Amino acid sequence: MGGKAAALQLDTSNTKTFDGFVAQVKQTLQDNWQTEQFDFLVNNAGTGVYAPFAETTEEDFDHLMNIHVKGVFFLTQKLLPLIKDGGRIVNLSTGLTRSTLPGYAAYASAKGAIEVLTRYMAKELGYRQIAVNTIAPGAIETDFGGGVVRDNPEINQFFASQTALGRVGVPDDIGGAMAQSARFAIASLLCEENRWVNAQRIEVSGGQYL
Repeated sequence: MGGKAAALQLDTSNTKTFDGFVAQVKQTLQDNWQTEQFDFLVNNAGTGVYAPFAETTEEDFDHLMNIHVKGVFFLTQKLLPLIKDGGRIVNLSTGLTRSTLPGYAAYASAKGAIEVLTRYMAKELGYRQIAVNTIAPGAIETDFGGGVVRDNPEINQFFASQTALGRVGVPDDIGGAMAQSARFAIASLLCEENRWVNAQRIEVSGGQYL
């Protein structure tokens, strides 16, 4: 379509690499677009751990918190000088912060922290006219969690039975920007017409667990 992109690798669970990554981003912006700043940050890195509360290990807990909370907090902090005034930040949460499903206590807790962090970011970055929102997808047929929703018929049917529209989501339902997931919802938040939407949690789940 005539666009230009750059791919930079990052392990968001390792905050010690963030300074070097930010330097890479800055250099890439200068080399490819002759600018020092960008408009939008989408914090989408994530992984899932399924384990009952009583069986969740400290290692699993730390893994989730490092990626979903600590990584988002400090990577966004490091990137703030590169984000334009009037820019946008979108953080990814989950429908499991509104409803409960045994086995996801640690994961949902991490995402709950992100929803609170989103509101604080919106409050504290408002002086720069940076809007910050949360997108909360429901069950989607993607590679997430080892593709369990997509590839396990029993789990797929379970989530379908709990969704008002009678099925789980597929990537095309909500687009392609989130590795084929949640593009439309994210893109709509980033468009100029929605600049006044701020500090909101927007669920994209087809009416799951109503």
